[in-house]
Amino acid sequence: MDIHTFIANYREAFGERAELPIAFWYSDKLENETEKINGCFFKGMQQVREGKAISLNADIIGCGGGKFYTGFTEMPVHVPNFVSLKEKYKKTPEMVVDFIRQIQVPREEKAYLHFARLDTLASFDNVEGLLFLATPDILSGLTTWAFFDMNAFDTVATPFGSGCSSVVTFTILENRKGGKRCFLGFFDPSVRPYFEPDILSFTIPMSRFKEMYHTIRESCLFDTHAWGKIKERING
Repeated sequence: MDIHTFIANYREAFGERAELPIAFWYSDKLENETEKINGCFFKGMQQVREGKAISLNADIIGCGGGKFYTGFTEMPVHVPNFVSLKEKYKKTPEMVVDFIRQIQVPREEKAYLHFARLDTLASFDNVEGLLFLATPDILSGLTTWAFFDMNAFDTVATPFGSGCSSVVTFTILENRKGGKRCFLGFFDPSVRPYFEPDILSFTIPMSRFKEMYHTIRESCLFDTHAWGKIKERING
């Protein structure tokens, strides 16, 4: 797979106004000195959208949940009560504990989690997944592309979770088991203030992207009347 080929295909499919996806991966190498981000680490995503990589670890991520869902720490003891009684995202703390038990968030052995816009990378080596920051029209194209060669009802999944779990945790787990699911996210009210009101996340694990890389030009994103109208609106 070649990054430049994919970027050319993506821009031809979606137009120049569509943001390029953001790659994320773990390594022991510091890619870019990143200041501590208090609260949700997605505050730092604007830098990435502008072309500057960020490198995260437990010291840089200020949110306890963010540290946990990225695999840098064990679950903080306050999380079940906070998610249930403070944020009111689950009816009881016990439901939060059960949810986390079902996920089985993996501990990460690498030192850093990096995010970088795809055009700043030389290759897909070590990338765990791609994050698309997408409007409804772009989501229409992404989901239709994902469904093109898959009939499974959960080809595109929307599990409950924080912004960091829906983007990082689920995508990492899916990639490392060779799974096929893509994930819709940013339904968490806590992450939404850091993005435009019409933006949701769409993540593709590399285990699935290795297939979708080859199907993009076969799908409706090329040479169809219906998508042509949507592409025109995206770039209008």
